Amino acid sequence: MGEVKIINPIEAAEMFVNMFYPDCNGALLAGSVVRGEATETSDLDIIVFDSQIDYSYRESTIKFGWPIELFVHNLNTYKSFFKSDCERARPSLPRMVSESIVLKDSGIISSIKDEASELLQRGPEEWSTDTIRMKRYFITDTLDDFIGSKIRSEDIFIAGTLADMVSEFVLRSNKKWIGTSKWIVRSLKEHDIEFANHFVHAFDSFYKTGEKHKVVQIVDSVLEPHGGRLFEGYSLGKKNI
Repeated sequence: MGEVKIINPIEAAEMFVNMFYPDCNGALLAGSVVRGEATETSDLDIIVFDSQIDYSYRESTIKFGWPIELFVHNLNTYKSFFKSDCERARPSLPRMVSESIVLKDSGIISSIKDEASELLQRGPEEWSTDTIRMKRYFITDTLDDFIGSKIRSEDIFIAGTLADMVSEFVLRSNKKWIGTSKWIVRSLKEHDIEFANHFVHAFDSFYKTGEKHKVVQIVDSVLEPHGGRLFEGYSLGKKNI
């Protein structure tokens, strides 16, 4: 991204915080560099807690040879992000805080990290029977589109939608957190690594060969414990008069 990364990521993060947020209450470094999964395109995810600011904000910059994603909160705004992340079952900020290393701490970080860890351990709200039934219906509808389609360009995008829907169904029906992009596979592996491998193989096989049967099989295996595909008799929003 324009500069060469010649400074250690932790050192660069500490320099950034000391230079731009010297009076903050606490700061954390999260992301791939902390998990030991950094690549040549990785950035530094830095979370700053500052009681003097009135609102939260996110900002991207490049400093000390590193692209930096900055998340700034006061001592209240992070709580609303924790709450909204948990409600959508994608705990982005709690996960970042929980896995992070401390760059600066005036005595507030321990309780915030404990709060994040407790939320992660608790898991998302359990899906209701009605929600599972609704999701079965829409997965069935998309699966039928996938099976029936004869147009390769459409198949590709139907498969992507199906992968998103089925991964969500597997995780949420088991009261597990979901993710997007690379976190779809990571979340599936955290839940069941054997299933995750089969899931990836099925879609990878389709994209390489165009054969659909492995995708169909894995979708059916996911739906079967909940009653299988659903079309006949499903109704949404109908009122009895």
